[in-house]
Amino acid sequence: MNTEKGLVYALLLLFLLQVSTCLNILNQNNTIKDGDLLVSSGKMFTLDFFSLGNSSHRYVGIWYSQISEQTVVWLANRERPISGTSGALSIDSDGNLVLHETSGSFIVWSTNVSSVLSNYSTTAQLMDSGNLILVQDFNERVIWQSFDYPTDTLLPFMKLGLKRKTGLNRFLTSWKSPEDPTPGNCSYRIDPTGYTQLLLYKDGVPYWRAGSWTGDRWSGVPEMTRFYIFNISFVYDPEEVSIMYGAINASITRMVVNESGSLRRSTWHDQDRRWIEFWFAPKDQCDYYGKCGPNSNCNPYNTGQFECTCLPGFEPKSPTDWYLRDGSAGCIRRGGVSVCRSGEGFVRVARVKVPDTSKALANMSLNLKECEEECLRDCSCTAYASASESLGGSECLIWHGNLVDTRTYTDSGQDLYVRVDAIELPRHRKTRSLSQKAMVAIIVVSILTALLLAGFLYGLAIKKRKDRRSHNPQVSDMTSSTYFIGPQCVKDRSDEPRGNRDVPLFDLSTVASATNNFSVLNKLGRGGFGSVYKGVMDNGMEIAVKRLSKHSGQGVKEFKNEVRLIAKLQHRNLVRILGCCVEEDEKMLIYEYLPNKSLDTFLFDKTKRLLPDWRKRFEIASGVARGLLYLHQDSRLQIIHRDLKASNILLDAAMNPKISDFGMARVCGRDQIRGNTNRVVGTYGYMSPEYAMEGISSIKSDVYSFGVLLLEVISGKRNGAYYHESPSSLVGHAWELWKEGNCEDVIDESMGDSCTKEEALRCIQIGLLCVQEFADDRPDMSTVVFMLANKDVVLPSPKRPAYVFKSKHHGANLSTNDKPASGNDVTISMLEGR
Repeated sequence: MNTEKGLVYALLLLFLLQVSTCLNILNQNNTIKDGDLLVSSGKMFTLDFFSLGNSSHRYVGIWYSQISEQTVVWLANRERPISGTSGALSIDSDGNLVLHETSGSFIVWSTNVSSVLSNYSTTAQLMDSGNLILVQDFNERVIWQSFDYPTDTLLPFMKLGLKRKTGLNRFLTSWKSPEDPTPGNCSYRIDPTGYTQLLLYKDGVPYWRAGSWTGDRWSGVPEMTRFYIFNISFVYDPEEVSIMYGAINASITRMVVNESGSLRRSTWHDQDRRWIEFWFAPKDQCDYYGKCGPNSNCNPYNTGQFECTCLPGFEPKSPTDWYLRDGSAGCIRRGGVSVCRSGEGFVRVARVKVPDTSKALANMSLNLKECEEECLRDCSCTAYASASESLGGSECLIWHGNLVDTRTYTDSGQDLYVRVDAIELPRHRKTRSLSQKAMVAIIVVSILTALLLAGFLYGLAIKKRKDRRSHNPQVSDMTSSTYFIGPQCVKDRSDEPRGNRDVPLFDLSTVASATNNFSVLNKLGRGGFGSVYKGVMDNGMEIAVKRLSKHSGQGVKEFKNEVRLIAKLQHRNLVRILGCCVEEDEKMLIYEYLPNKSLDTFLFDKTKRLLPDWRKRFEIASGVARGLLYLHQDSRLQIIHRDLKASNILLDAAMNPKISDFGMARVCGRDQIRGNTNRVVGTYGYMSPEYAMEGISSIKSDVYSFGVLLLEVISGKRNGAYYHESPSSLVGHAWELWKEGNCEDVIDESMGDSCTKEEALRCIQIGLLCVQEFADDRPDMSTVVFMLANKDVVLPSPKRPAYVFKSKHHGANLSTNDKPASGNDVTISMLEGR
C-alpha cells in the first residue's frame, strides 16, 4: 500500500515539475508564484505554496522532495496565511526576500534584513540541507537563513541556541494542530540563565528538562551516547551557546516538537516508505518537570511503589498528599533544622539527572573536592555536583535554595551531593568496612554459634516430646501443634499428620524499626481491617506488614484463623507468611513483600494494563487456578478461600501470581461437600449466588469467583462495569455475546497482537462454565486447570450464569464490584452482612 502511495506521489511530483516553473535559485529577475517550485540542487528539498487539509489558506514552506508524504520542515508565513492562490515570492529592491499577494502591494512576510550593503544584489537558494539562504552576490556572504528561524522541526546541521551579542535565539515551536501551523503552546529551547540547560516548555512553563551539558550529552538524555548517526557539537563561549546535530551518513532524520508537548526523533525508512521513531521525550512520569516537587527525587524504577522520595535531610511537606501519591508539594528540611552548623556534611545521591541548573553557579576551575569545600563554606549552598562527565569529574556546580526536578536512572546519570546537618548525617553514613581477618572471624563465630544453638534447641524439643509421651502415651505427638502468636498461642486440633511449622514471633520494636515507625511513606495501602506497610529488616529483606486497626472488624478469631491456615500452606501461588506480632494492643501479620502489588492495579489502570500482554495474563490466570486447586484438593486441609478477587492476587517481581488474604478462609472436612454460615463475608461481584443469598459455601463458591476473575483478566474490566449503557455486568455481557457467537468483543483491545484469539475465546468459555448459576454445573478446579492446560480438549457449552443483570437497588447489587473496600495491596478483606 505504501509502495503504491509512493508511486502515485512520484508521478504527481513529476507532473508538477513538468507543468510548473522549477527554479534552482531566486533573484531579482524572477518570481515564484503559486504553482512554481524552488528545488535544491540535489533535489532533496522543495519550496512551494501549499494548503493543509481542506483549508483554502496557502503557505510557503519547505518539504522533503523524495518522501512519499508531504512532510513540511519549515514555513515562512505560518502566522499569516494567504487566501487563495494570489501569493508570490520575490526579492525586493532592498535585497529582502518577500512574500506578497499579486493583487496588491500587501507584504505577508519578509526576511527584513537591514544591510548597509543594500546597493548590492542578493540571491535566494534552497540547500540540500533544507536551509533556505539569502546571499549577497558580490561577496557570497549569507545575510539571512531559514535555519536561524526554525518552526517545529530540527534538521541535521540546524542549531538551537543563542547568539549572545545579537540576541538571536533559535528554538522550536509546535504547531497549534496538524492542520494549523500557527505557533502552538510548546517550545524547545536553550535556557542560558544560571548554568545553561535545554528545556521543553508547555504553556510557558517547563514541561520536560533535557538538563545541562555534561561534556558528551544533556544530563537528562542518557540515550545521546547511543545516537550513532550524529556528530554532536555543543558551543558554550562568550559569543554563542548552541547545540547542533550533524548526520554522519545520508540518513533522512528529523526531530519534531508536536502540539501535545512531545519531542520525537525519527528517520525515514525508504524500503517501508515511512518514518521510524527511535527516541521521544517525555517517556515516563519522572520525566515531567518537577513531578515530585522541590527537594525530592523521582525514581520510576520503584516497582509497585510511589516514585517520589525526599532527598536526604528532607521530609514530605504534606504527608497526607504523599500518602495519596501526590508529591507535587515536595519536601522540606526535616524538623526545620538549618544547615549551617558544625558537623554537617554531604550525602551522595547516585545516578541522577542533577536538579534544575537555572539557579546553579558553575566554577570550572574547581575539582570535586574543592567544590565540596566551597559549598560547605557557604551556608546557603544546598548541594554540589560535577559539571562534566568527560573530564574525569572536574568542574563544579553549586546549588542554592530548592533542588527541583531530580530523577534517577538505572545505568547512567551523575552523582549529586546533598547537604545535611550533623543529626542527619549518621543515618546515611555507611559503617566502615572491617578488615578481612575480622570479617572471617565474625563469620566463623556466627556459624559455630548457630550450630550450637540449633543443637541445643533440637535436644530440648526431643526432651519435651519424650516428656509429653510419658505423661500421655495415648496421644500421638503428630496430632497437635502449637502456633506461637506473641504471648498467646493457638491450639490446632486438625487431623494434619505432619509438616506443621511454627510461625516466628516478631517483636513490636523490630517491626516498627523496619517500617520506619509505620511511616506514611511506607504505607502500601489501607483496607477494612487496617493498613499495610512496607518494611526492610536489618538484613535487607523486604517485608509487608498487615497491621490490624484497633477498631478493626477482623478480631482475634479471624487473625488467628489467618495465621493458622497460611502457616500450613506451602505453594508457589500462595503468599508466604514470615511471622506475626501480638504485643500490647497490636496485632500484625508479616508477609513476604511482593513488589508488583495486586492484579487489579494492572488490569484496571489505563496505563499499566498495557504491561501484562496476553501470554502473561494467561500465565497469571493459570497460576491462580493451580493455587486454588492446591487449597481445594492438594493441601493437607481442604480450604475454601471465600474472598478470591483481583485485589487479593499479588504479583512478585516476575509477575507470578500469589493468592493472599486468608482471614475469611474456611476449613472443610474431606468428606464435607458444603457448609452453611450465618455471616456472609467477601466481596459482592465475586460471590456465588448460593453463598450470597443462602450462606452456603463450598469449593464451587471459589470456582465461581475464579470464573469472574478469569473474565476480568481477559477483558481488563471490572465485573461491575456497565456495557453500552445497559445494566449488564461483565458476566452478563460475556454471556450475551456468547449466545450471539461474538465473544471477541470481550477481549481487551490493549493486548493487541499479543493475544491469541482462539486461546482467549477458549478462556472466555471456561470462565462462563465457572460462573454457571447452579454449583453442581460448575467444574471443580482440577477440571479447570486441565482445561486451561490442554487446548485440544473439547469444552462443554456453558449454561446461563447467575447475575446476568445488575440490580438497580442498593444492597441487592450482588454482581457489582465497584472498587471493593479491600482496596489495599496485600491481605485485607471486606466483611458484608447478609
